[in-house]
Amino acid sequence: MVAYSFKKRFAAPIIAGLQPGPLVDGMKRQTVRADRKRHARPGEELQLYTGMRTRSCHLLGRAVCTSVLPIRLMLGPSPAVEIGDEPGITDAAGLDLFARFDGFSDWPDLCAFWAAEHEALTDFSGVMIRWEPRS
Repeated sequence: MVAYSFKKRFAAPIIAGLQPGPLVDGMKRQTVRADRKRHARPGEELQLYTGMRTRSCHLLGRAVCTSVLPIRLMLGPSPAVEIGDEPGITDAAGLDLFARFDGFSDWPDLCAFWAAEHEALTDFSGVMIRWEPRS
C-alpha cells in the first residue's frame, strides 16, 4: 500500500473521484509527482490523505492504482503536457481538460499553483499516477 498526501484544495475532487462511475468534471483520479525511490504500481492499493505527518492528517479514501506514466509539464510560453508515449497536449482545450482532471479549474489555475509551489519551475518531468475507486 502506498500513501499520497494532497493539499486541502484537492480533497473535494478526490472524494468525488472515489465514487464509482466514469470520470467527469469535478473528479480527480490522478496526481503528478516527482520521481522518487518507490511509487505505487498498477494494481496496488493507494491511501489518499490530506495533511499527512501533521495533526490534521485525514484519510480521504482508498483507491487502486491503474497506471504510472512518465509525464512532462511545460509551463512556459509554449505550454504542453507529454504523457508516456501519447501525443503531446498543446491546444488550450486539451490543456484545460488535463488541468480539470488534475483538480484545477483550468490550465492557468494549474500554472499559478505550480508557480506558487515550485518557484521558477517551467519544465517538470516526473510521473503521473492514475487510480480508480476500489470495487
